[in-house]
Amino acid sequence: MAKPTVTSADVARLARVSQSAVSRTFTAGASVSQETRLRVTKAADELGYRPNALARSLISGKSGIIGVLVAYLDNQFYPVVIEKLSRSLQSKGYRVLLFMSDPGDQDAVVQDMLQYQVEGVVMASAHLSSHLAQRCMDNGIPVVLFNRYVISSPSNSVTSDNVEGGRLIGNFLVDGGHERISFIAGYEDSSTNRDREAGFYKGLAERGAVCHSRSVGAYTQEAAAAAARVLFAAPEKPDAIFVANDHMAFAVMDVIRNELHLNIPGDVSVVGYDDVPQASWGAYDLTTVEQPGEAMIDATVEILIDQIDGTSAKRRAAVLPARLIVRGSSKLPK
Repeated sequence: MAKPTVTSADVARLARVSQSAVSRTFTAGASVSQETRLRVTKAADELGYRPNALARSLISGKSGIIGVLVAYLDNQFYPVVIEKLSRSLQSKGYRVLLFMSDPGDQDAVVQDMLQYQVEGVVMASAHLSSHLAQRCMDNGIPVVLFNRYVISSPSNSVTSDNVEGGRLIGNFLVDGGHERISFIAGYEDSSTNRDREAGFYKGLAERGAVCHSRSVGAYTQEAAAAAARVLFAAPEKPDAIFVANDHMAFAVMDVIRNELHLNIPGDVSVVGYDDVPQASWGAYDLTTVEQPGEAMIDATVEILIDQIDGTSAKRRAAVLPARLIVRGSSKLPK
């Protein structure tokens, strides 16, 4: 036998408060006294009342939902970011609806996402066509590309300074006395890879050096391991490798140590990018460039809320500073 539906009016009668007080009690960020909150939550528990967020969104016209789209979660940078982003948005009264996509179908997934009346969209490790991005903006739905940017897109973007991070690595490895410095790329067409590689070449050139050899890891551990094998099969083997992110760098280090039986950093130095939590583990102790995740999340949330509230409609591109973290996987400059 179906249990009768308990309404906010029932809770209000039992708690001896107004219906609007019940509504405010269950609305994140709404103003309500501690006494009223306790009376309402006690009455709700007794009656088994559950607020209907969907019904409330139909009345208010606001869903309080931010859609987050990611193409992959293998790289530990993104699970950490998504957790912190969700907590930050939750503290502002929003909830995150997570969508996964395969490369090439991001537009279709965003079309599905819009059916949930999301108030904003964050694209992490993914990108959106300029046409659909403009459609979102025209409908008052701000879009933030997180750790990506597309010059031609109307979307907002939040990145670290990937060019400067790559430049710091180029300087650092030449200053460490390395002469055969190689690069393992991520996705060739991603803005993060392009900028890190461009900065890396710039840093080498500032010290009068060039890239010794190059291979592609496509931001996967399997492809990065294969790329390392290719580089070390050459007659002149690298004495240092910059790997475009930490996730790939771990696989490269495993190949160097376990298959090639070389010493890190005695025989070859390895540098990554992102500074994910595992980079500081003793097994890797990876020199890397830190992406300022907290600051990037703060900028993303600020842009979303400003544009949802109508405070600002101007496209924004936040570029935050990157920092080289030196650990034991690389030789130190003399």
